Amino acid sequence: MNAERPYIDKEHPKVYGAMLRAAAASRAASHEAGLGDDLIELVNIRVSQINGCATCLSIHLPRAREAGIEQSTLDVLPAWRETRLFTDAQRTALELAESLTVIDPAVDRRAVNARAAAHLTTAQISAVEWTATLINAFNRVSIASGHPVLR
Repeated sequence: MNAERPYIDKEHPKVYGAMLRAAAASRAASHEAGLGDDLIELVNIRVSQINGCATCLSIHLPRAREAGIEQSTLDVLPAWRETRLFTDAQRTALELAESLTVIDPAVDRRAVNARAAAHLTTAQISAVEWTATLINAFNRVSIASGHPVLR
């Protein structure tokens, strides 16, 4: 038995390909719902921070800057609740993403969804939740595989 961690994306490329297609479909659905790449990347980064996925952070931080997010905003992302740098829609998306990343039975999902509905449409809520679900999956692929940080 090989003691090294396999790159599970390389070991089963059809499964990984399906994930990539799902991510592309999710991004398209997000755009159709009126969400920009800036918000999508904030969700990708925040989930990757929580999960400690250095590989995904090395991918999504540059993409966030390309989407127009200021470095100073990215610097305080872990403390988004403590600053007014984020729009209501961004704050809502971050709360939704965190609630799907850290599964805590003490979190009132109805209250989270009610707050989300005040700032996002149903299609936008769904799109954010798909984004969070998929980046969580990609985090786990990279962590399981021991993927390196991209430079």
